Amino acid sequence: MRPEMSDVIVIGAGIVGASCALRLQQDGWQVSLIDAGSPGCGVTAAGMGHLVALDETDQELQLCLFSLRLWREFLTSHPGVGEHSACGTLWVAENEAQLKEAQHRAERLSQHGWHADALNGEQLRRLEPALRKGLCGGVRVSGDSVVYPPLIAHHMVQDLEKRGGKLLAGQKVAAIGEGCVVLSNGHRLHARHIVVAAGMGVADLLPEIAVFGRKGHLAITDRYPGTLSHQIVSMNYGQAAVSADALAVAANVQPRPSGQWLLGSCRQDQQADTAIDPHALGAVLQAAMALLPCLAEMRVIRAWAGMRPASPDGQPIIGPHPWRAGVWLAAGHEGLGVTTAMATAVLLADQIAGRHSDLNGEAYLPSRFFPSREVHYA
Repeated sequence: MRPEMSDVIVIGAGIVGASCALRLQQDGWQVSLIDAGSPGCGVTAAGMGHLVALDETDQELQLCLFSLRLWREFLTSHPGVGEHSACGTLWVAENEAQLKEAQHRAERLSQHGWHADALNGEQLRRLEPALRKGLCGGVRVSGDSVVYPPLIAHHMVQDLEKRGGKLLAGQKVAAIGEGCVVLSNGHRLHARHIVVAAGMGVADLLPEIAVFGRKGHLAITDRYPGTLSHQIVSMNYGQAAVSADALAVAANVQPRPSGQWLLGSCRQDQQADTAIDPHALGAVLQAAMALLPCLAEMRVIRAWAGMRPASPDGQPIIGPHPWRAGVWLAAGHEGLGVTTAMATAVLLADQIAGRHSDLNGEAYLPSRFFPSREVHYA
């Protein structure tokens, strides 16, 4: 191996990149992980950190559940890491149509071995007295949980280094060449495989890969211990109508181990920066207060906005680049980057090793966006 030659270079030390780097190092590859900042400091630091089974499609549910079982193994074997809270999720139905969908969700999740209970309005209020009166009911998903992703990413990178992998923090990748990456200082690092898990930076490094940003706003309250036990999510999540300014809002409120409440969420397209939009933030707070009226009396101490890296079809992009030999993608996870990071790492490691995977990853291949181009891999 020539100087500064790795088996694999992973670009991006967020939760997805750190998961991929660690899994590949565990597989016996010599891995170098590069990040312009520090582990977990980018998109990973701006998100909510939920580990949640979403079921908008069978494909999405399969990916989530595969990953959630890996997360369960990781969190069991690493107690105390990442401020894990096994709070579960309460999906809240505000009308009869949502209640019907909630009941279907409970059935779907339970059929796939992820226990979920359909609840009526009275049962919902008994579980969470802070919820407003008059709600129709919902679903309790006890296996869902919450973590603080930057700490998880940091821990994974420490484990990577203990296993002989390398972290190059504060190093920005300017370009990807054939079998190498070029740093902003002009230095070249060589590898047999290059994994691009750079979040919003994917489009800069690989313009042909259509990763774009979906802006979101979050806020966090002061400490109110014992006032909320479950993550509260509106059944409107993922289904909210988009307004004229490309804004969709659905309440998502998490209790943190500190006693704080983390408030979300919204999605807004056609945005170019992470400056706070008072209108969008106000809509997020109003949606949360509509479910939890006591929020009106709570003190919000900080708010921020971030960009979720999304793909054109809403599915993550995992696998070999369509024509750049040795380049691999782990990108476009949007709001499910934390939940699906573990599955992404396993699937990508299986692809690079050329072995069968327990997870069918065909739907996530980058080549799906280039149907007219014939692709061959050695």
